[in-house]
Amino acid sequence: MNDMTTGSPAKVIMKFTLPILLGNLLQLAYNVIDMRIVGSFLGDRALAAVGATTVLYSLFIGFYMGIAGGFAVTIARHFGAKNMDKVHIAFVSALVMGAILSVAISFLCLIFLNPIMRFLNVPEDIFSESASYIRIIIAGMIITMIYNILIASARAIGDSITPLLTLFVSVGLNIAGDILLLAVLHTDVWGAAIATVASQAITAFLCGLYILRRYGFYRYQKGDFSRMEKPMMAAMMKSGLSMALMSSLINIGSFILQTAINGLGASYIVAQSAARRITELLMSIFVACGHTMATYCSQNLGAHRWDRIHRGMKAGYRITCLWCAVVLLLVYTLAPTLIVMITGSSDAIMIHAADKYLRIDTILYFLVAIIFIQRNSMQGIGDTVTPLISSGIEMVGKILLAFTLVPAMGYDGVILVEPIVWIVMIIPLVLKIRKWER
Repeated sequence: MNDMTTGSPAKVIMKFTLPILLGNLLQLAYNVIDMRIVGSFLGDRALAAVGATTVLYSLFIGFYMGIAGGFAVTIARHFGAKNMDKVHIAFVSALVMGAILSVAISFLCLIFLNPIMRFLNVPEDIFSESASYIRIIIAGMIITMIYNILIASARAIGDSITPLLTLFVSVGLNIAGDILLLAVLHTDVWGAAIATVASQAITAFLCGLYILRRYGFYRYQKGDFSRMEKPMMAAMMKSGLSMALMSSLINIGSFILQTAINGLGASYIVAQSAARRITELLMSIFVACGHTMATYCSQNLGAHRWDRIHRGMKAGYRITCLWCAVVLLLVYTLAPTLIVMITGSSDAIMIHAADKYLRIDTILYFLVAIIFIQRNSMQGIGDTVTPLISSGIEMVGKILLAFTLVPAMGYDGVILVEPIVWIVMIIPLVLKIRKWER
């Protein structure tokens, strides 16, 4: 456990962020390895089949992580107030609500999967392969939800080490499963999906077992279900849906944008998939710091330490903006090499497109750093509206530009979409922060 209501804010934030960052890097490194394994053993066609539905997968993952993170805000707040009974009840409520919600969503999505993929404009020549891959992923989403609630609950009480250790297990199992199913058993892309779901199931079981043994206040107690409180559950669902919708609005915009990208051909689909993989790696510190700020602010809100919240946000800005300088150096020296390493492809059109995307977009990464710190800090102190407004602007902006800029400019339009959106969506966040400061 880690009490974030005492000590130097910068040191507390860095200590908590580093394991999350390592975990994110590990997960993203696996995504890159997974892409390379698929490309090496199944070819560019299979890469395009997986890449065509990557944004749909990201939509689900982002939604479930948002739900888990929102539930964990309540756990962190009661932990900061040192009310362990409420911490226990909130944990039980999170598992129950998360399981019910994930089953319902997966059921509906499986029913309407074909229309969703048609809307996504998945090319006909890879449609069946894409469907076989994403169908298995969606069917296993209840496992994803439970796993995310477990690691979010660990982080809520200041434990960022346990999620990192379990992620090592998950990634190892996933890589082993990919090699077994694709290289040894010679399955199609659906083998990669089975490896992902199976590894998450094993990891969720081990993670749950460890957390329940280590933290006695999380263990099941007789009468737990009857002790769940409707007001608490309503507050948790409000916070969870707010964070989930924030992520979903972002991913819905990317979902619509992907429909335009899918119409540009296989080379650009792979280029975007490769560029997004690298982007996720480069932005991982923003994501990690964002998770930290939500927990940090929530714990300090429970302890009524507004001064620490203010100082913590300033520390978050310094850490993430420093990283932006490192990113520019990496991209302008190593981008083409990274693209080839990830895809295993020598397609010149693809390499040029992905390289151009990275060189232009990384110039404005400092805006992304500020957005992550401010949105997650607001969620941590209970502001569920302003982050949604910002994310709504992002979604609308991506949709409008996907239907205007991309048809007019092709892939150059795709490159410009996000920088334009970042400039606009940061406005409500900055205005709200300045209001608080006054």
